[in-house]
Amino acid sequence: MTLALTVAVVGFACVFGFLNGFRDASTAVGLTVRTRALTPSIAVVLAAVFNMAGVVSGAWLLTYFGGSWLTAPDGARGLVLLLATLASATLWNVFLWWRGYPSSSTHALVGGLAGASLAALLRGHGTGQSLGDVLWLQVWLPLLISPLLAFGASFFLTSLVTWLARYSQPSQAHAALRAAQSVGTAAVAFGHGLQDGQRVIAVLAIATLGSGVNWSAVPMWIVALSALVFGVGTLSGGWRITYTLSHRLVRTDPLRGFVSQLVTTATLFFGALGLRWPLSTTHTVAASILGAGTNQSFAAVDGRLLVRLILFWIATPLATAALGLVFALALEPLGS
Repeated sequence: MTLALTVAVVGFACVFGFLNGFRDASTAVGLTVRTRALTPSIAVVLAAVFNMAGVVSGAWLLTYFGGSWLTAPDGARGLVLLLATLASATLWNVFLWWRGYPSSSTHALVGGLAGASLAALLRGHGTGQSLGDVLWLQVWLPLLISPLLAFGASFFLTSLVTWLARYSQPSQAHAALRAAQSVGTAAVAFGHGLQDGQRVIAVLAIATLGSGVNWSAVPMWIVALSALVFGVGTLSGGWRITYTLSHRLVRTDPLRGFVSQLVTTATLFFGALGLRWPLSTTHTVAASILGAGTNQSFAAVDGRLLVRLILFWIATPLATAALGLVFALALEPLGS
């Protein structure tokens, strides 16, 4: 049974990684395609390559910092917890992709983990001591801080870049900004892999090596498999969400697209290297787009869509926690 559970967890981890790249490809290529800086095919290939490079670098971060916030008990019980976590996050991600709404895969994963951990506590397993810390430090604090910072930085940086380009011809400025957006696509994709790749690598390592995994010696096959599923998912492209971010949510131009990508990249890198927080690429990109798009002389943001988007952001950890609780209770006999 333990072998079957391990295979199931590895399979769901690969599906989760694929969906992560599939859905979040929009965060890297949406603005670039919208402003015609790159064609969709070239943008997606560029994003896939740098997404995979970010995943490999994320493995280095796990090695350097010596661990992951994702933990599970040893044996079949821990595998059941991981399986319930991944199943709930995957199901929710598919639902929101079908609806065309961007959401955080990281928060979906943490919500599922919280629900599965609560199920273990209700069954008399574990202390539940770290559950509150996980919810606060890994969900609510980044959920509140990173979008606000990204929104504010993009809003004010848009004014600065506009002032710097005040004497340039619009055609020349847009050409330079489109070229910068091409670099920005690669940077955002790398930051996404750097952040989200760690989660899939951690799940695969814990599932195959146990909770006592030596993070300084994660097998290369785990890193390679994680990078592969992210790359294939990115190449497949989740265009529903791309359309929501780059067309429905806000009207943008090369200047604001460049500002959004610059702020997103800086936030993701600082979160990974400085704070060691699992920041949401989706939240950061959407907030930076809104910040840059709001700084215009006319209404450019779809207010109704924005409200629905925020509600889905808040609902993500709550819904996946509920699903994780149900799945963990249903699968609990397998861990006995």
